[in-house]
Amino acid sequence: MDTKATYPIGMFDSGVGGLTVLKALRQRMPCEDVIYLGDTARLPYGTKSPQTVTRYGVQCSAELVKRDIKLLVVACNTASAMALTAIREAYPDVPVIGVVEPGARAACAVTKNQTIAVLATESTIAGGAYQRAIHHLVPTARTMGHPCSLFVALAEEGWIDGAVPEAVAARYLDPVFNPASGSVDPVIPDTLVLGCTHFPLLAPAIRTVTPPSVTIVDSAATTAETVFDELTRLGLTRSGTGCGKTAYLTTDDVPRFARTGTRFLGTPITENEIELVDL
Repeated sequence: MDTKATYPIGMFDSGVGGLTVLKALRQRMPCEDVIYLGDTARLPYGTKSPQTVTRYGVQCSAELVKRDIKLLVVACNTASAMALTAIREAYPDVPVIGVVEPGARAACAVTKNQTIAVLATESTIAGGAYQRAIHHLVPTARTMGHPCSLFVALAEEGWIDGAVPEAVAARYLDPVFNPASGSVDPVIPDTLVLGCTHFPLLAPAIRTVTPPSVTIVDSAATTAETVFDELTRLGLTRSGTGCGKTAYLTTDDVPRFARTGTRFLGTPITENEIELVDL
């Protein structure tokens, strides 16, 4: 086995949302060690300019690359949409996988009427990365991008069910799934992409607004599968039966990262497991 196979996978997000990707990665590859960086001092990325997001993404990548990772996962939709090329150019010897292309693939695989709605942050929607990825796979597909930045704050605060998130979901999505009578645009998407790693926590609230026939796509599982395929192709999967270790890094507020991260990951994260880093 290549010695490099024992190196960890690096992963970063603007905060704790990417822990939904880590959770899927753990389920698919339980033997792998992972270093997760949450750039909580500078979140959210979704309302910042492409130049700023790119700078942040390259800085986060640098922190992980110096820790001898074998592959980098950009577990942030905004950074995947805006900074992936710059990160790959900065670190050409490290395989880099984002979450946009796997999410687009999953959506294209399940849509029947080729009409796909994408929920994401302002920057991700404005950048058009999901639209381009979907159209590359299915040129005839129709995409509808809808910025839902308030979902990020709700997820961070733990307001993921009840009247408030359901009302916000209705405000964002009623025009999409319950158009006014006589609408000139009556085609209803049959597939909904959660284009932000925070959004899976709000899936139950989102589901209250969407027709039962709509398929909700979370890119986390597809991203994990993509990582597995790439490591397999490179001969860098880690063998064994033991559980891999996870190291947590954050740029601000360790107690909050532990508290909020536990909710996203679904298993406890203690403060003494988290390293505070300065980027």
